[in-house]
Amino acid sequence: MAVFEALSTTPLLNSRKAVVALGGGTGLGRVLAALAFLQERLTGIVATTDDGGSTGMLRRHKDCIAWGDIRNCLAQLTTNPLARDLLNYRFDESAELLPGHNLGNLILHVLDELSARPLDGIALLSNLLEVNTRLLPMSETPVDLVAETADGLECFGELLVDQLHHMPSRLRLSKAVTPTPEALSVIHESDLIIIGPGSFLTSIMPPLLIAEYAQTIASAAAPVIFIDNLVPEHSPAGALSLAERVRWLETQVGHKFIDLIISNQASGDLHRPVVACDCATEDAAHRHQPQKLHSALEQALQQL
Repeated sequence: MAVFEALSTTPLLNSRKAVVALGGGTGLGRVLAALAFLQERLTGIVATTDDGGSTGMLRRHKDCIAWGDIRNCLAQLTTNPLARDLLNYRFDESAELLPGHNLGNLILHVLDELSARPLDGIALLSNLLEVNTRLLPMSETPVDLVAETADGLECFGELLVDQLHHMPSRLRLSKAVTPTPEALSVIHESDLIIIGPGSFLTSIMPPLLIAEYAQTIASAAAPVIFIDNLVPEHSPAGALSLAERVRWLETQVGHKFIDLIISNQASGDLHRPVVACDCATEDAAHRHQPQKLHSALEQALQQL
């Protein structure tokens, strides 16, 4: 969708002075890319608990945050196809020096090593890629996701959490970490907050498990919109109804802050408005189409 089309067809959305979206790499990246016409008024707060793949290898050898979701967001935000391919380039498993590593993750890690804080490295790469949307890690301190099951077991790390057969009784972070101060400030100053879509337990939940984020979102004047996945995910959360997922989220974080939901799944017991919209692209049932997502967000703002 051309920028001028988004500006003309979504006046309420375009009138937002500060929009914040929270989540993981794939779902959050699509939302940010769809709303990139907002330019500097758009901020993404990115989960940093991934422990798989190239990110996991880096984290096991270096005391660093998870770079994969941030790199994914940057790859979806850049308008340069070559830069996107460069960020997503993965060395073959047979490579002697860097088997299985992702070049974008390595670049972010090196920039972090050369910078005073992870945020500086992310900002530098964003500038090099001419990405105007601001990306902030949920925390600049390395931390992992931990799930506690009903039978008393603990699953440490996203890889194991993703393999659960049933919803955990509790989801938490491995230690208390400080949220990125700039992220708290932008939430407080925002006039629209978006959560999702994405993997419920491992992308949407991690930032919300930092108490300061949940508290700031709950106290913010901005409306909070939850964007549901278009198709059920392959996880315990995929077996829950929309209402069950929303209740589970708000029970875990201790706040009821979602004002409206965008979903193609009917649910009559949410006690809040739902904008029913099939936002899928023609070639991928799980991927949100930008123009349709714009329209759904515009409808949501009209209702709010």
